[in-house]
Amino acid sequence: GEMSLVGPRPLLMRYLERYTPEQIRRHEVKPGITGWAQVSGRNTLSWEEKFALDVWYVDNYSLGLDIKILFLTLWKTVRREGISQAGHATMEEFFGSQ
Repeated sequence: GEMSLVGPRPLLMRYLERYTPEQIRRHEVKPGITGWAQVSGRNTLSWEEKFALDVWYVDNYSLGLDIKILFLTLWKTVRREGISQAGHATMEEFFGSQ
């Protein structure tokens, strides 16, 4: 398929032109339902932090890391950690890095 269970979360297509060359590397792997950024803070992270975690995942991908992410996803879902950014139900729009 076009998606994996684990990988950087897919984002809106209009964000593509706003990525830096480093941020666009998140597309070197299939997008996933959950990922390293989601278990590392989810919507409490800035866009730049999310993209850095996505690129770290691309550089460090392994089956062991995917298993760890799946376990942490289950754990954080049960504990309801990192669900929303302060003042927002979801992340605010990404306008590009400064």
